[in-house]
Parts: sequence; C-alpha cells; structure tokens
Amino acid sequence: MAAKIEAAQFAVSPGSQCRACVVVSGNDLSAIRALANSEYELEDGEEPKGTLFVTPGSELEEQALEDIKFIEKNDDETVSKEARKMAAAARDEARKLQSLPHSERKAILYAVADALENEKDVILAANKCDLDIASTDGTSDQLVNRLKLTDAKLATLSSGIRQIADQTDPLGVVKAKRELTDGLVLSQVTVPIGVLMIIFESRPDSMPQISALALASGNGLLLKGGKEAARSNEAIHRVIGDAIERGSGGKIKRDVIALVTSRGQVADMLKLDDVVDLVIPRSYALVSYIKANTKIPVLGHADGVCHVYIDKSAEDATLVGNLVLDAKTDYPSACNAMETLLLHKDTLQTIALPILMNLRAAGVRCLGGPKAMDAGLCDVPAKEMKTEYGDLTCMVEIVDDMDEAINWIHKYGSGHTEAIICSEDSPAGQEFLHRVDAACVFKNASTRFADGYRFGLGAEVGISTGRIHARGPVGVEGLLTVKWQLESNGGLSYVGQFASGEKAYTHKELA
Repeated sequence: MAAKIEAAQFAVSPGSQCRACVVVSGNDLSAIRALANSEYELEDGEEPKGTLFVTPGSELEEQALEDIKFIEKNDDETVSKEARKMAAAARDEARKLQSLPHSERKAILYAVADALENEKDVILAANKCDLDIASTDGTSDQLVNRLKLTDAKLATLSSGIRQIADQTDPLGVVKAKRELTDGLVLSQVTVPIGVLMIIFESRPDSMPQISALALASGNGLLLKGGKEAARSNEAIHRVIGDAIERGSGGKIKRDVIALVTSRGQVADMLKLDDVVDLVIPRSYALVSYIKANTKIPVLGHADGVCHVYIDKSAEDATLVGNLVLDAKTDYPSACNAMETLLLHKDTLQTIALPILMNLRAAGVRCLGGPKAMDAGLCDVPAKEMKTEYGDLTCMVEIVDDMDEAINWIHKYGSGHTEAIICSEDSPAGQEFLHRVDAACVFKNASTRFADGYRFGLGAEVGISTGRIHARGPVGVEGLLTVKWQLESNGGLSYVGQFASGEKAYTHKELA
C-alpha cells in the first residue's frame, strides 16, 4: 500500500499534468465502474471505493477541503426532513397507542390478523413479482427460500398475531412495589421502549411479526426490509396500515408503523437519537456498521452457527437421526438450523454412521473437520470451522468428550442455539444445559425450536445473542422497559422532612 500511495502522490505532484488520482482495491471489480458513475450510491455498510489524491495547493484541493468543512458543519442538517417526520409521527402515534386500554390494542391486533388472511391474494401477487425478479437476477437460492410467501405462512402469521393479542396486557405491569415511608409508595411498572427501528432481511414474513409485537407493546416502528422483497413489503405494509386504522376506529394512524424504502433514509435515521430509541438489525452484516454510525442503542443479532452434540450415552440411531435431520433440513436457511454436528468418539462404533447416512440420503453435504477427515467420515474437508451455511451443508467433527464439545462450541459457535442429544438418565444433559453459554441451550430437542412462535411468544423481532436487555427470541417482553412511579398518599412529601427527623424511611416491600 505504501508504494501505491507514493505513486499517487507523485502523479499529482506540482507540475504534473494529472490533477487528481484515485487508489482503489483490485479485489473490487465494480470499483472503476462505480467511480465512473456519477449517480452511484454506497449501500448500507459498504466501504468507500477508494482514496482521492489531488495536487497540493490546487483549486481542486481547496474545493475538497471546503466540501469537508461544509459536511462537518452541517452534519445535523443533512438529516432529511422526511426521515425526521416519519420518526416523529411514529412516536406521536405510539404515545396514543400505549394510552389505549388493552381491549382496544387487542382489537387492532385481531384486525391485522384478519387482514393478512382476507387480503392474502394481494400479498401473494406482490410476492410473486418479487420471486419472478429474483429468478432472473441471480438471487441465491437461500434468499429466494426466505423470500417466498405461501397460504400456509400467512395462516401461521395470523395465528401468531392472535396468540400475541390473547396474552395478558404487558403494559402497566407492576414489577416491584415498595413503601418508602408511611403513605409514600414507589412502584416500578412496565412501559414501551418508544420508537424502534428494525432492519430485516429478505423475509417479508418478518414485517407482520415485528408489527404485531410493536403494536402489542405500544411501540412506534420504523421498518427497513431487503430490496429483494420490496413489493411484498409494500403490500403487507399497506394491508397492516389499513387494519390499524380500521381496528382502532381511527384513533391510531398508520404512521405508527413506517416503511423506510431508501438507503439514504436509513443513514439519516441512524442520526435521530433524539427520536429513535432502539435499533434492531436482523442482518448480522449490518450490526458492526450500524454500531459505528449511530448513538442509538443497538440490539445486535449475530449469525446462527448452531451445534448439535451427540453424547456417548445416546442410543437409538433412528430417533437421534430424526432429530438431527430436523435440525438441519426443516428450514436450512433459518438462523436456528444446525450447521455443525459434533460426535462423541464412542458413537463411531454405534450410531454415528447410520446418522450420517441419513443426512446424506436427505441431500445434506457433510464437510469434515480435522478429526472427521482422519477417521474417514467425510470426503471433503471444511474450509472454516465456523460457518453459517444456510443450505443443505453442514460440518461434522469428532470430540473426545463433552469438555471438548463445549470448548468447541464456545470457540466456534455464535451464542445462538446449542443442543445435546443424550439418554434420558444421563447427567450429561443437565451439565450441558448448565455449562454452555448461549442464548438458547436444549437437551434432546431440535435447534429449530429456537423461535418466538414456538416459544409461545407469538412472534419475535429477532434472536438476540447479546447479554444486555434481552437474549434469545425477543418477543413483547423484550420490547419493554420500566419507569418508576412515586405516590404520596399522606399529604405532601419532601426530602427535608427526612433530614429533620420528622419522617423516617421504612423501605418495606409490598405485595
């Protein structure tokens, strides 16, 4: 790189005929085309295409410096009026929403659930347009699988939304109550976080789930979906907006849920830390970019490198094989699908081979870790020990004992979902549950159970692998915070009364 910089500086040195020079990466085949295109815009999280060098002291350098000063001076002014308007409207409507009685918020959710079924033809027609485009523009099979909507998916979404509606009111729940002194009572109650900005991938079925959770928890919502699902997202957003206004009798406007359609609006909204309260990027590739470009708290969702460990106590090859097959093939592109199968060395003499044959018969490509290759279990070595394949591919590795399995999981896992298969009475199961550090840890259950709907949450805004605020599938409860309410029922209360000895603190916990 030093040689490139030196050459660029020489090219634009005083007296040279060259006024400007750009150094770009040779690994980026689109760099030159992008620089030549005056209308080119960087995608979210995309790095700049190169570095500009200009002749020192030239008018070009002076102009570039002026541009930089202008950008720095007017940074706040670059936030588009439209972005702020959308965020502010979502906050205003959210405050109206949280003040509604639970019965009215429940009615809105039921209206959304009904609309998804009644307007399914409109939604599926828009989704077909997205699928047709995806089939011709080289979109990966993994993204196409996530993109596709069906009657069954919409029915499941509606069922999940009704499940959320039927839950007890999550707002105003008293988490703690304490008497500070006679007649002075302090309460801690649940309230919405405020305005959530959620950036999700190519799955349009995420929108109804996220919207329902926001409506149930009284939050405003800014949604940005993947460009592959643009038409599906627009149709679903329109259907949900109509249902909100209809179900609330006009009390809540559709603005409570805004759909962000341009990349520029996302960049602008990341600067609205006075209006947006939490960003949840469901795409792992965006997490680091967003954290580096916003002051807003970020609830990050890491990749899903999930393991299934088969302990030496596991016995029935058929049952174990069915569970492993479910974890890998039920929905290979999901973040809770198994990506690595760990086999205790003793299983090589009992159930390992039938299980691997079962996987291969189902079309699963099994790549080998170092020990699995040495043992001849696989023909093709895995290039990386930590990979989210997202298709019918998994890695297989042999471990000497559970200590090695857990160490492997902690080293190469993503903290998403980990599972052990063992005999019912083996102590290995409880030890695994206790020792493995992940958002979800299962015994004798498929990793595919790591899901908001299957957990009984109705839906999820994502699966958080962080340790602050929420972890695992994030449902309604994960979208709440608390506030303190202090009530004086024995006249006016002030701190001076305690300093003078007129009153004394009792700090008595109340039911």
